[in-house]
Amino acid sequence: MNAVLWMIGGLVSLSLMAIGARELAGQITTFQILFFRSVVGLFIITVIIYKSKKSRLFSSKRIKLHIVRNVFHFIGQYGWFLGIGLLPLAHVFALEFTVPMWTLVIASLFLKEGITPRKIIAVLFGVLGVYVILNPGIEIVDSASIIVLVAAIGYSASHVATKALSNTEDSLTVLFYMCLIQLPIGFLFTMNDWVLPDLRQCFWLSVIGITALTGHYCITNAMKLAEAGIVVTLDFFRLPLIAVVGTILYNEAFEVAVILGAGLMLFGNLINLSPSKTKRLPTATHED
Repeated sequence: MNAVLWMIGGLVSLSLMAIGARELAGQITTFQILFFRSVVGLFIITVIIYKSKKSRLFSSKRIKLHIVRNVFHFIGQYGWFLGIGLLPLAHVFALEFTVPMWTLVIASLFLKEGITPRKIIAVLFGVLGVYVILNPGIEIVDSASIIVLVAAIGYSASHVATKALSNTEDSLTVLFYMCLIQLPIGFLFTMNDWVLPDLRQCFWLSVIGITALTGHYCITNAMKLAEAGIVVTLDFFRLPLIAVVGTILYNEAFEVAVILGAGLMLFGNLINLSPSKTKRLPTATHED
């Protein structure tokens, strides 16, 4: 039951972050949103580490891997936030469910993880799910969908790096360096398009910064209390939830193909995780 409550917190957090991104789309550049997200996150993480009196969490001997991880994570975030302003919310969330598929491929290539029949089936169902969502037989695949898919690949690469870091680094250290490294990157790219946020925009920027951390924290705790298969299944409910939000707040069409495609990805992912060999692996969420 506790795992379910943590997942509800994670789903609500990620949905609120998406709403914040949609509310700011076209008003503030994506790079500036990511900059403020890092500012808020860095402040919160620094206070948490300082209050816990664990100053050792501020240091790391694997800075290069942190940099690599955060370059890919920044690419993933940029594409995700950009996609939020260009596509229906459910469409973005559905394409985000390709992250486990890409993670399997990248981990096999760079972490030398074995390629098993289960993994092959998971990837095939992932590809089929993408095909159903994009519906290329009827219309040309739009560039916004490609952007979100590239973002998913960026997230996947960062997940693989996170898995490598998890052997030696505390999760708070990973989050601290995520904000510390990505803050100057966001600032560098936003220098020529800086907009002074008004009170309403500051509110949504704060929401994004806070929910990015609470979403990661909630889902991490859920993973500690339940098997990965259960968490992945619960995480799937983000899709119908955000589809309802998009329909109510932004008059977006509720597309059955999007739900069906994401369902195929979920099915493939569950095959890879079951039965007794289920492992607690990173889910397709923002650390965000």
